[in-house]
Amino acid sequence: MNPVMHHHYPLRALNTFGMNVHAANFCVLDDPAQLPAITTSDAYRQGPVLWLGGGSNLLFTRDYPGLVIKVALKGIRLLADDGDSVLVEAAAGENWHDFVQYTLAQGWSGLENLSLIPGTVGASPIQNIGAYGVEVKDQLQQVVCADLRHGGRELLLDNADCRFAYRDSIFKQELAGQVLVTAVRFRLQRRFNPRIGYGDLRQQLAAMGVDGTPTAQQVSAAVIAIRQSKLPDPAQLGNAGSFFKNPVLSQAEADALLARFPTLPHYPQPDGSVKLAAGWLIDQAGLKGYRDGDAGVHERQALVLVNHGQASGSQMWALAQKVQGSVRERYGVLLEPEPIVL
Repeated sequence: MNPVMHHHYPLRALNTFGMNVHAANFCVLDDPAQLPAITTSDAYRQGPVLWLGGGSNLLFTRDYPGLVIKVALKGIRLLADDGDSVLVEAAAGENWHDFVQYTLAQGWSGLENLSLIPGTVGASPIQNIGAYGVEVKDQLQQVVCADLRHGGRELLLDNADCRFAYRDSIFKQELAGQVLVTAVRFRLQRRFNPRIGYGDLRQQLAAMGVDGTPTAQQVSAAVIAIRQSKLPDPAQLGNAGSFFKNPVLSQAEADALLARFPTLPHYPQPDGSVKLAAGWLIDQAGLKGYRDGDAGVHERQALVLVNHGQASGSQMWALAQKVQGSVRERYGVLLEPEPIVL
């Protein structure tokens, strides 16, 4: 089960920013049985190693000097069904949005608010993806991993083991580079419980003529419509979605900032902290629609940095640093990038 190893492999089509970079070595993992051959190869041992999903959470600033492994594991399995809920497993290489639409077609709800988020199923727990009041941790039951420290032996992590936080998990912390997510298991409901607390979601449903309680498919359609209105399609305009995390401050820090900027949108969190809207901060810093060559801030959503065509990774990163500096100078808040910058 030896995968084909490619050298100086072009990655432009494999990252949503469309960076024209190459990997020194590249192979595809489409069968877990290939893991031993990959992890004992010279390219793997010499490193560095990058496991690549949908390429939607990456910014390459140069050619990658090591081995890039495209995770293409596929398959969806129903593991259990008690009549009220189901346990479904999706392989890491499955397209996230396609998987969400598949679950809705089966009558299983819980993931509808996460429709149209780019990337793969395997990346979803790493980033603890979230949108419109829902995070992937809310429906996730288990993560199936290959333990790279022990020859790819299967490791099963329950929800609590993953140490989920806002856009964070154990996979970005202690287990970073130590395990490979090969599949994710979700507990989904047959009886729909809509989560439509966000104002723009309710407004979109109303604009669609939805009266009363919506269906899961209607919530998904509303989320898709909102995301399409705000976020550019990476196939048309290179981007990695939201480039910055929404900053989280202590209550005291938020109070001090609100005393200076009373109109600042802020969202109290269950743990007593306060979340701010990064897009609003960037907009108010005067950078919405800003462009330096082909590197730009999107004109409709300031949280999204875009490649208008031929921007290099270093130009995109320079723009990101300009945004960080402008917001920090105006508000004293440091914006943290969401994508991995290589």
